[in-house]
Amino acid sequence: MSAELDFTPGPLDRDAPVYIAGHRGLAGSAIWRKLEAEGFSRLIGRTSTELDLKDRDAVFGFFEQEKPECVFLAAAKVGGILANDTYPADFLSENLQIQVNVMDAAVRFGVRRLLFLGSSCIYPKFAPQPIKESALLQGDLEPTNDAYAIAKIAGILNVQAVRRQHGLPWISAMPTNLYGPGDNFSRLGSHVLPALIRRYEEARLEGLPSVVNWGTGSPRREFLHVDDLASALLHLMENYDGPQHVNVGTGTDVTIKELAEAVAATVGYEGSSEWDLSKPDGTPQKLLDVSKLNATGWFPTIDLEQGLKSTVEWFREHSEDFRQ
Repeated sequence: MSAELDFTPGPLDRDAPVYIAGHRGLAGSAIWRKLEAEGFSRLIGRTSTELDLKDRDAVFGFFEQEKPECVFLAAAKVGGILANDTYPADFLSENLQIQVNVMDAAVRFGVRRLLFLGSSCIYPKFAPQPIKESALLQGDLEPTNDAYAIAKIAGILNVQAVRRQHGLPWISAMPTNLYGPGDNFSRLGSHVLPALIRRYEEARLEGLPSVVNWGTGSPRREFLHVDDLASALLHLMENYDGPQHVNVGTGTDVTIKELAEAVAATVGYEGSSEWDLSKPDGTPQKLLDVSKLNATGWFPTIDLEQGLKSTVEWFREHSEDFRQ
């Protein structure tokens, strides 16, 4: 029998203990910065060495000791296409363990409000564009990251199950492609935007006459700055309640060629860009429908030009950390 929810969203208590799982990651660190700036005084974070979220007993002990009233579940095992395709069992198992342990402990110790952060890769590979929340489970997944996607889908269903069984007003949010301070700029693990920033910056420093990118440059992609993500997530926690997950994005996209040109201009690279047509393009378009989010009153404030500038500045300040 379903439990009845008696809940109206409103401002979170700035003095209540709030746990950000994954607070050192790209998304989690942005959530931490946002909440700190908003005056939250009891933020809780643990590194993976301090608390292994795959260790069920340790997670339950942590929740019993800290008693968070609110949880942002942004912790996950993440990686690019190569990693996801090479280690699917690891991505499925470790993400399921993290999610189940945190959510079970949150139920046990009465966490009233929890937000589960997923990924736009949950949607079918050929979902109609822009992708609505209702597209979930309506088609085949992208084979190279289906294991990760299934784990995230399980997280959404876990939130819905807790709502039905325990009456707790938990919610889920699915962001588009993220970028910003703290991104992964490694040669093997980075996604397209940080990869382009590193490629053009190194070409500028080395005085290379041209940069070669994969494919035709025609695929379209949507990009959301992590600080906008953090703003949206706090907004949802204070203004949204419902079983359906909410897409988080800008509602606009650019071609990879346009993105490359913008990156080149931002880093000050004056050489030419060439395209290796023998390399794959990937999915032609992946754009989220964000009308549900916009209806709650939230809209992004950081455009791509602003976001690229701040991300390039951050990369330059930390370039010694990205030698590989």
